[in-house]
Amino acid sequence: MNNQILHTVEGLRDIHPLDTRKKQQIERNILDLFNHYGYEQVQTPTFEYYDIYHYERGTEDSKNLYKFFNREGDILSLRPDVTPSIARYTATFYNHEKSPKRFSYLGNVFYNNENYQGKLREYTQAGVECIGIANADADAESIALAINALLASGLQEFQLDIGHAGFFKGLAAEAGLSNELSEEVRKLIDDKNYIAIEELLEDLKINEAAKKGLLELSTLFGQEEILERAKELTNNAVALGAIDRIKDVYGILKDYNLSEYVSFDLGMVSQLQYYTGVIYKGYTYGTGVSVVDGGRYDALLSTFAYDMPAVGFAIRIDELLNAITRQGITIEVPSINTLIVYEPPYRKTAIQLAEVLRRQGMTVELDTQNHGLDHGKQYGQQKSIGGMMYINDANTVQLIDLKTDVTKTVNLSDLSKGGL
Repeated sequence: MNNQILHTVEGLRDIHPLDTRKKQQIERNILDLFNHYGYEQVQTPTFEYYDIYHYERGTEDSKNLYKFFNREGDILSLRPDVTPSIARYTATFYNHEKSPKRFSYLGNVFYNNENYQGKLREYTQAGVECIGIANADADAESIALAINALLASGLQEFQLDIGHAGFFKGLAAEAGLSNELSEEVRKLIDDKNYIAIEELLEDLKINEAAKKGLLELSTLFGQEEILERAKELTNNAVALGAIDRIKDVYGILKDYNLSEYVSFDLGMVSQLQYYTGVIYKGYTYGTGVSVVDGGRYDALLSTFAYDMPAVGFAIRIDELLNAITRQGITIEVPSINTLIVYEPPYRKTAIQLAEVLRRQGMTVELDTQNHGLDHGKQYGQQKSIGGMMYINDANTVQLIDLKTDVTKTVNLSDLSKGGL
């Protein structure tokens, strides 16, 4: 046999049962919270027409997409990001409406990372999109929801960095950078290649004040005083407006009593070009990437002929689970309450008892191997099942504690509460 078929493709992984239960519990907690905020869950396709994710929309570079053809010859792509799909969905079904829409989602995305360095190429996103509200209140609610979602997952130690896409754009405009040069500088900032930025700017004939502002972007992170320092570096109206918007959002986050989780990063830029306003990322220890990515994208829906402002975020569930695991945080997950082992003549009794207990909310595994009591005990202990029921009599059941082997015999009628 070719051993290759026993392994997953690079960047993909199997998730074992216990981790799957933990992941599902995190997802349930987060989705419940989204629902409590009034966000209705929608589902969009795993793959769509390639043009939905085309780089011209400000989404992913085409080299990062998994592309393929359908029978009709159309180019399709696995989704690298759910937000463009939600934008397409909204423009398709609600383009006659102007009232706000709040959507949530949960789904896998696929990222064809050319420079693979231990990063997942398939992972789960849970997120929200608020469409139709352009003010700072919507920005703040989005950030507050992201913070509370991380808290709902069990995470305690994390930080949300807030920036604004307009700040860099304003500085680039003040420096007189062309679109091509601006994009080159933006990519270097995103790669944190500050030496290359300095070398590039030194070769350009731009005023010293604008050059200084771009060079100091990497230092503009920290607490509230950073915003005042940033204002001293520019006279550009767009950049100054970006700082004012961040201040407004921060003031509202204080009303949410969540300012302790927030810091600022004016040098933040995103690989996703569709962001137009406030942008933010959530970080914690135990993972090498952000666990939350979000921001305002007021121009994306207009590329689908539906001009509406929007803001939202996505949580990387797999990275969040990794961080929670490495931080030693306990996640309470459902487990198998009991194993029912039976002798063949009492199969019907065992089946009926299992159904009664399941209706009562218990998780019950029926041992269909029919290898007897001792094998049942061994099997239950291997699966870390705490208790076992053994049926070898029409009227009684033996309750066995698999940790201590203490056995107690009870009447079947008492256990099933008249359900049989």
